[in-house]
Amino acid sequence: MSNSAPIQTLTVPLEDKGRRLDQWLVAQLPEVSRVRVQQLIEQKKILVNGNTPKPSMKLRGGEAIVITGTVELPPLKAFAEDIPLDVIYEDESIAVINKPAGMSVHAGSGKGEAGNRGTMVNALLHRLNGLSQVGGELRPGIVHRLDKETSGLVIVAKSDLAHRKLAEQFARREVKKTYIALVQGWIKTSKGTINAAISRDPIRRARMTTRLSQSKPGRNAVTHWQVTKQIEGAYGKFSLLEVGIETGRTHQIRVHLSSLGHPIVGDTLYGAPGQLLSYGGTGSKPASLERNFLHASAIQFQHPISNRPLAFQQPLPDELREFLRQIGD
Repeated sequence: MSNSAPIQTLTVPLEDKGRRLDQWLVAQLPEVSRVRVQQLIEQKKILVNGNTPKPSMKLRGGEAIVITGTVELPPLKAFAEDIPLDVIYEDESIAVINKPAGMSVHAGSGKGEAGNRGTMVNALLHRLNGLSQVGGELRPGIVHRLDKETSGLVIVAKSDLAHRKLAEQFARREVKKTYIALVQGWIKTSKGTINAAISRDPIRRARMTTRLSQSKPGRNAVTHWQVTKQIEGAYGKFSLLEVGIETGRTHQIRVHLSSLGHPIVGDTLYGAPGQLLSYGGTGSKPASLERNFLHASAIQFQHPISNRPLAFQQPLPDELREFLRQIGD
């Protein structure tokens, strides 16, 4: 609901007897999420027969429900910064951003002010006119994420309704995302699927793992990969992959490919070397990549408001193309 939304009065039909108040209101107010409805109730902006109810109140039918105002959101902890931002597409509801490697999508909840600078959210607040508030104080507009050292396409929601509709598409696995990855070594088969649950590594907390325990079974994760090119040069053997994911777990592609014994080039957290040494006397100096060779190259989804199909693509950034040239592609 916008701040200019009028006060509304609703009457509960007798046939809706027994339904929860918050569930009933969500059905009557399609542009308002259940979270917003509950916030309205908590902030005493909804009255039932003149009284302030609980969200779980069971309706009897015939009640007069009055909505007296809109949700008062806490102030954002993120702030606007004039940072260059590659906006691929924008309309009144969404934007599609080509995020560079080295930029965090948003700050972490435990960060101080210094850690809240330089993120994609900071740039969005400066560049775009309005962002959804569903993600909270630090993540306005953010529907999904990319790791800091991963480049590529990210969808941003500019309204709460667009955010909720996009989140539903992600939950139903209707958003198709394609990545390009370069991994160490030649993979024996030309394509495959990794269906392995992922959880937080109990020892190295910065990592995720597919090695699960009975006490922590992990979350289901599915990754499809296909070799598009095998590369061999002075720095060894590599496989260039096209990767698709059905789920969006933290570090999913990185941990899944590492579990095959083929970590992503540059991804030292999951076993890739920090430098690639030449062999046979044919190379002059070590080759290194200051980021992970992982790029979100394409995304397809339905526009959250018009439902029209949208598809966007972005080629490899310059530093990744230059690295391929350096290793002999």
